[in-house]
Amino acid sequence: MKIDSANPADLSAQIAAAIRDAIVEGRLIVDERLPSEAELSEQFAVSRPTVREALKRLAAQSLIRTQRGATGGAFVNRISFEEAYAQQITTSTLLLSMNAVSFETACEARFCLERACAALSAQRRTADHLATMRAEIHRQGQPGLTDEAFCASDVALHRALVDGAGNPVLSYQLAGAVEAMQPLMNMITFTARDRARIVELHTAITDALEAVDADAVTNALAALELETQALAQSVFMARSNKSERAAPAS
Repeated sequence: MKIDSANPADLSAQIAAAIRDAIVEGRLIVDERLPSEAELSEQFAVSRPTVREALKRLAAQSLIRTQRGATGGAFVNRISFEEAYAQQITTSTLLLSMNAVSFETACEARFCLERACAALSAQRRTADHLATMRAEIHRQGQPGLTDEAFCASDVALHRALVDGAGNPVLSYQLAGAVEAMQPLMNMITFTARDRARIVELHTAITDALEAVDADAVTNALAALELETQALAQSVFMARSNKSERAAPAS
């Protein structure tokens, strides 16, 4: 593992990247103990505080864990998909908010990805997945439910649909689509949303899953995408008209 000391980039970031690459490439394996801070300091020709900062970066990414005691130190961590969800969601949220991705693009991507789970979920969903979706549908029909609570319930229902595919790689990849994209889309459209229509579509999706009808799941998701896109267009048009009325006459 090497770094370029002449590179103006943060040395701790370079060290973290070098160790991360060694883990990804299999040169450092799961549960292997990393060299001590003193050894890493000598290896990279940097101060121990710089090494310590690099290790903090790796720990923040769940790539390593630290243990105290005589047999302690820093060890290569075994990462689960569940533990990586939060990073995937955070990254997706930042990308959407910082890169001016259009609503249409985000919506298209989110539903395309979810439809990819339809056939697998129809075949593999469990009674627990269906029960979760039914419970969220019931919750969404409750009077007095806040917009924020409705959005959270929406996410929980679609999370169960995705997890019903029984594929942890898909669940991880769609964590950003469902738990980052969907709340952003919900917050844009909830002012124009017909809750009864959304509940109707959610019920159609759940009924189709229970009937092991992948085509019906796909069709219901397509209808939900059209509904979402139409709601967004009405919201954007209303905002545009409001801005035009508020603009001073030239």
